[in-house]
Amino acid sequence: MKALAALQGDFQQYLLRGDPAIEARVTGTARVPASVRLSIYSGAYRGRLAEALAANYSALAKLLDEDFAELAQAYVAGHDSPYFSIRYYGEDLARFLATEERYAVAPLLAELARWEWAMTQVFDAADAAPLPAAQLAQVAPDAWAQLRFLWHPSVTRLDLNWNAPQLWQALTEDSERPAAAVTAEATAWLLWREGLTTYFRSLSPTEAQTLDAARRGWPFGELCELLCERVGDDEAPLTAATFLRGWVGAGLITATT
Repeated sequence: MKALAALQGDFQQYLLRGDPAIEARVTGTARVPASVRLSIYSGAYRGRLAEALAANYSALAKLLDEDFAELAQAYVAGHDSPYFSIRYYGEDLARFLATEERYAVAPLLAELARWEWAMTQVFDAADAAPLPAAQLAQVAPDAWAQLRFLWHPSVTRLDLNWNAPQLWQALTEDSERPAAAVTAEATAWLLWREGLTTYFRSLSPTEAQTLDAARRGWPFGELCELLCERVGDDEAPLTAATFLRGWVGAGLITATT
């Protein structure tokens, strides 16, 4: 078993780091030397990771077209796959695009990668039954101030400066692509899943701040106080009711505590 483990270790080091130690353990021929035989596996390993990256970032791959192969090669060279399933390969691509000089000059690429990865995570998130709206009607009036909410595992928030969601949608649907656009103030986005369908929409700054606070565990009374500061005492009750109704209706909330 130790010999097998050592053999596997040498082979892994060859695939990941190009360590030639395994060559001494591989039989070659004059026609097909050991180095050539091993390179077939090495090329297949890196090629499969590049294919997984293209599958996980299909919109980005479509946008970059032939240039995506170069990106994939550069990313694979510095990022091993830490998972048993390559379904999750590429989680660091957005950071890579944002920090590598040749890609950082086009920050839309990093934001598009962030968006695509978030959409994948939303789709793969665990399922949970949404809170029935009728259940809120049973909450006693004096219990509302301390009422807290539990959220569907798929609920995700992103703040983006570029129109990556619109570009992603156009690339996914093969429709006309919008011109790249950036805003000084980031746009708040909400992503979630109902059943097998993934949804997203932009949020007003007020709803984004309130939703973020609610997900951090603020009770409903404190959310209302926050809204009083944001929209005023007169508008706060209606705004709170509107937000809550929308969240429950979309299946974002699964329970109250």
